[in-house]
Amino acid sequence: MKAALFILLVYLFGAVDPKESIDLLVYNATIYTVDNSFSTTEAMAVKNGKIVATGTTQELEGKYIPRQRLDAGGKFLYPGFIDAHAHFLGYGYTFQRVDLVGTITWEEVLDKTKAFAPSIPGTWIEGRGWDQNDWPVKEFPSNERLNELFPNRPVILTRIDGHAAIANRKALEMAGIKAGDQLTGGEVEVKDGKLTGILVDRAIGLVTSRIPRPSKAQFTKAIVDAQKNCFAVGLTTIDDCGASAETVEAIKALYKAGTLKMRLYVMLSDDWKNYSYLEKTGIIKTDRLNVRSFKVYVDGALGSRGACLLEPYSDKPGHTGFLLNAKDHYDSIANRIAKHGFQMCTHAIGDSGNRTMLNIYAKYLGKKNDLRWRIEHAQVVDRNDFDLFGKYSIIPSVQPTHATSDMYWAGDRLGKEREKGAYAYKELLSQNGWLPLGTDFPVEDISPFKTFFAAVVRKDSKGWPADGYQPENALTREEAIRGMTIWAAKSNFEEKEKGSLEKGKWADFILLDQDLMTTHENMILQTNVLKTYIAGEKVYQK
Repeated sequence: MKAALFILLVYLFGAVDPKESIDLLVYNATIYTVDNSFSTTEAMAVKNGKIVATGTTQELEGKYIPRQRLDAGGKFLYPGFIDAHAHFLGYGYTFQRVDLVGTITWEEVLDKTKAFAPSIPGTWIEGRGWDQNDWPVKEFPSNERLNELFPNRPVILTRIDGHAAIANRKALEMAGIKAGDQLTGGEVEVKDGKLTGILVDRAIGLVTSRIPRPSKAQFTKAIVDAQKNCFAVGLTTIDDCGASAETVEAIKALYKAGTLKMRLYVMLSDDWKNYSYLEKTGIIKTDRLNVRSFKVYVDGALGSRGACLLEPYSDKPGHTGFLLNAKDHYDSIANRIAKHGFQMCTHAIGDSGNRTMLNIYAKYLGKKNDLRWRIEHAQVVDRNDFDLFGKYSIIPSVQPTHATSDMYWAGDRLGKEREKGAYAYKELLSQNGWLPLGTDFPVEDISPFKTFFAAVVRKDSKGWPADGYQPENALTREEAIRGMTIWAAKSNFEEKEKGSLEKGKWADFILLDQDLMTTHENMILQTNVLKTYIAGEKVYQK
């Protein structure tokens, strides 16, 4: 009798499945999972930083006991945004330099530099953000006034895209630059036999190499400032394009100290020291840090006419821009990267720059593959070259706000016919069926909502042009969200761990006050991030 009773009790209590303890239950939300079917749900369970289930609130409350609960209040949950092309550390340093973004005249640039100079420690004055295309006279300035204002202190002010700069006489003297100096992949501008101070592409390094390296405190401040602002706009992973081995080691230390929480996909710069470093360490992969690729530059920017074109610029006859190195250089490093199984990511703006790299990639990729070699920007592509992306599984990594920033003058540089092959995101998407999106900040604003707006609407914030800029290349809302989440993760070989809100993936998510999939286009740029979470930990709250 006792044995029978014991068996009955075991059966009864064993049939009851006790609730599992979890760290966080998110409920009362519209959750865009960004899974294969782009499904939505209303609740999500998180344990040990990862998603253990999604479903209805009733289902999950019946299965789990949460230590914390997040009532989303009917708001909208998306995977944390991933910026597939940015300059995280460089952006952080902008807060320690003169901010020249949005200046509308050369005089305003000078006034801001003069006002900011007393707050800048040390000898050098650095600034960034001017764009002559925003000025009444759309030409490069010269440094006469800069020389008068700062006769004894070196000054270098970099253009918004980082591919041109103006330096005063003191800085040029310290760099040993003289009129008539020539170099491969760069230009030292001279007019009437005199230096104007304008430096294009590799010429900039002649001056910046003389600037003392930032201190440890300055480095840490730059990282912290960048991280804070990125979390506030819903970014949870950043592709930092172009870092040194020393920077990677410093980043590791900040992770260890708990100072840095942002997930980073770091591309090492094209430098022999960096190749040797990664060949020695192998791919570096932790939960927060991924280092397996190299950022290479083949040409400059369209705004500074350094982008390498097949035919001359429409607004500068006889000038085609230039490659930053000999073609043999790119062939040799592609060979080296391929041998070690790393990823190659090349900045290519002009149609000649793109063709050069597409053909070199094709040589080493050979056929369809899953190596995910990337062309960063893929900005101007000749009609005959688009199919090379699909044929060799080459991934175009694009930044939609470049289109809406450049649309005012891109036709002047390229001519109307050639412009049709520029900023062609829909056509690039069709090549492989997926397309990672980024911003290129600080060249552009860090806001993912501006990325989304530019990709989908292709207008400026004032609604111009009325029908959108080359609207045939607009992305759908779903395509844009995928480009900012799962496709960006895929470009980093991380689609199995992030980029969508599915069981087993990191609980990197953001809560928005508007639904990007349904809100009117006029309201997209008004969207606010209410909360940002990484691995189930709240890192930002509005």
